[in-house]
Amino acid sequence: MNGDARPGLPRRREPDLGDLAAFTVDPAGLVTSWPDSAARLTGQPAEQVVGHEVGDVLLTGPGQHALARRALVEVAMGKAWTETVAGGRLGDGRFTIRWEPLYSPGAHRGGPGAAMVTLRRAWPQPSPRWLADAGIAGGGTLDLGQTAAEIAEIAVPAFADAAGVYVAEHMLTADEAAYLRAGQGVAARHLAGRLADGVPANTDILIPVGEVIIFDPDTPGFQAMRTGQPVLYDRLDQQSAEWASHRRGDSQAVARYTSFLAMPLTAQGTVVGCLMFGRTTASPPFSQGELLHAEELASRAAVRIDNARLYHRERRTAQALQQGLLPRIPDAPPGLEIAGQYLAVGANVVGGDWQDVIALPRGRAAIVVGDAMGHGPEAAAAMAQLRSAAHVLADLELPPAQLLRSLDRMIAEITTSPFATCICAVTAPAVSADIVNDLGAGSWSCTISRAGHPPPVVIMPGGEARLLDLPAGLPLGLGEECFEETVIRLPAGATLALYTDGLVENRSRSIDDGLAELRAALSAALATPDTPLDAACKAVTRQLFKHGEDDITLVLARIRPNSPEGPTAR
Repeated sequence: MNGDARPGLPRRREPDLGDLAAFTVDPAGLVTSWPDSAARLTGQPAEQVVGHEVGDVLLTGPGQHALARRALVEVAMGKAWTETVAGGRLGDGRFTIRWEPLYSPGAHRGGPGAAMVTLRRAWPQPSPRWLADAGIAGGGTLDLGQTAAEIAEIAVPAFADAAGVYVAEHMLTADEAAYLRAGQGVAARHLAGRLADGVPANTDILIPVGEVIIFDPDTPGFQAMRTGQPVLYDRLDQQSAEWASHRRGDSQAVARYTSFLAMPLTAQGTVVGCLMFGRTTASPPFSQGELLHAEELASRAAVRIDNARLYHRERRTAQALQQGLLPRIPDAPPGLEIAGQYLAVGANVVGGDWQDVIALPRGRAAIVVGDAMGHGPEAAAAMAQLRSAAHVLADLELPPAQLLRSLDRMIAEITTSPFATCICAVTAPAVSADIVNDLGAGSWSCTISRAGHPPPVVIMPGGEARLLDLPAGLPLGLGEECFEETVIRLPAGATLALYTDGLVENRSRSIDDGLAELRAALSAALATPDTPLDAACKAVTRQLFKHGEDDITLVLARIRPNSPEGPTAR
């Protein structure tokens, strides 16, 4: 397919006639003519070839004799046959050989199987190592941009002088059901590009990475993606030429490219994008014989890009899900400051941890932290149901123990995660005279109940971290009839820490060592009363996450203003 030519665009370089020869064979495959051009190209004089079967004197490589017989069958049916061959008498060089029915004056056909054979030395093809490198470099990452960049680097300069990698924009969004329609363009995102001059800035100026362009219906990019077939062309279409010249600011630089190839990227029967290649006048133009290798590269690239695209989509979906299920910590009631942090472990983006803060009447707040058993989407599904139920129950102002009993009955209906741990704390400004007299103005009370969950930690003003030994209860899902409640008193400046077991437990560290490390990290992070709570929360999770084998959740709730007293349990 040829696009519209711009004024001054040079014609592509013509093949060297020394690389081209033609000879004839009869229906039996015997060579009937052998001109000097064939002798020069193959190094075999006419007296050694004429009258001999072509498979015995020329196509002597493995399988080439059978190839010649098949070509004669095709010619006898009036069809042309083209193949790229190497080896045997042809040596290490690669040749494109075309068989066409031979017509002669006075005869409808020169005879069944008689053929004109055109032999053309192909421009040096990518070596096996070239394609092997393509497989190795393209399979080491699931990052979409890095995958595309590796593909572009493989293609340039080994195969082309310029390369661009595009993915259909609708394949990066939820609208994968969108199809190309006749008369409409297609939006494609430029993922990576490379020019033979090796200066990345030049590529970025031409086509910035991440930019979305529209391939109009008359462009090769559209045609390749529409038909799923490669498109060879020797002039830029008008849209691309004007666009490239405007971006580059140098029409002569664009004019140097005189041979182009658009290759569709097809994965699992679906066109997900395209590769665009270009060569300058310094390189041979793309030929039909090179399409096999270009198709192989595109096939490998399509698999890599589709895998990265699917991972990118699933990760984006999971992150949106996790953000929706774990909303930001809401504004705390007056006198209470709250910060939270969630970190997924390994390749998991979403898991069973959840955290929630529910504002209640009279300045109170319910803080709920839970962990549904398992990882990935199954645990996330259970977590979503438990979190929603806990939020509704807390909003009804149920006491913590009653809230856990209700969740325990509910989890029996959740098949994806039959067990979960949970802790619920309801904080309230102190109103009784004895608490105020003991702990001072600004003190709070906190009612806590837990279901098999790790114990909370209280960090005193000044940084001392105290582990609260409260009744543990059984995990949700084991039919616990009664969960116990404990009321603690918190002075102004104290911080309550609720967390999941991923923060303190793994195979290389005992739970006691993990709890000790948590207390030390909390003490260090909250040693001064003016430490921002959000910064302290992130510092603690980062420090303990390096040991983690499970998702990590940490919620900190601090009483304002500061006071030197400490908590007591009753």
